Amino acid sequence: MSYRDTAKWLSAKLRGQIDTAIILGTGLSDMAEAFPQLEVVPYSDIPGFVQSTAPSHKGNLLLAEVAGRTVLFLQGRFHYYEGHSIAQVIFPTRVLAAMGVKTLIVTNAAGSLRKAMPPGSIVQITDHINFMGINPLVGANDDALGERFPSMNQLYDPEYGARCDAIAARHGIQTFKGIYIGVSGPSLETRAECAAFATWGADLVGMSTVPEVIAARHAGIRVLAYSIVTNYSNLFHEEAHSQEEIRHHAGIAGRQLQTILSDFIGTL
Repeated sequence: MSYRDTAKWLSAKLRGQIDTAIILGTGLSDMAEAFPQLEVVPYSDIPGFVQSTAPSHKGNLLLAEVAGRTVLFLQGRFHYYEGHSIAQVIFPTRVLAAMGVKTLIVTNAAGSLRKAMPPGSIVQITDHINFMGINPLVGANDDALGERFPSMNQLYDPEYGARCDAIAARHGIQTFKGIYIGVSGPSLETRAECAAFATWGADLVGMSTVPEVIAARHAGIRVLAYSIVTNYSNLFHEEAHSQEEIRHHAGIAGRQLQTILSDFIGTL
């Protein structure tokens, strides 16, 4: 099934115009359930959607009311490392574009390449490095979505970022800004890789976000993105990471990020 067909199916089921969507990363799925729920659709019911096998990704599309607006939450995403094709990874983003979404908020759990950004930090992504070995726009261009060679300048919307900075300051929430490097995974990065990434200017490392954001820009969707730092990279310790550690830090910082995003949505 094409993304257009899925968009028609979802639009008929959900009813009404939806112009804002949020992709919730590892450990952040519960954020959607903090708001009044209007509809829940399991990914397994959505034509064309594959299933997420990543830990703590609930695999639901949840419609909720946030700051007086109707917002579509994706409780989990599809990762390239799960064995999905890159087309399957960005399929939900293209469905959102066909449904008329104009603003996409992307969140993830990431490892920190900077000592000054410890676990629990909230980092607004200002740019990225695509080190995943693949680009989601390779292949025949879909002219109905966007041009063949879309610009990646100011990929992460600076106006949206400035609004969120002001909101965070008003609430006394400390946030950082950083550059995210996307890798394919699923193996975690070696110390040598982390050292190289840091010298390239990357502050965060993770296994998602980049394909979705590229697809969103191609379709003309404005993007705001945040990482929750759930662990230091191997530059700073010898211990193995645990899912418990990741969920712990995501849960604490996620509540503060929820405050920022709720107020931000109220400005749209």
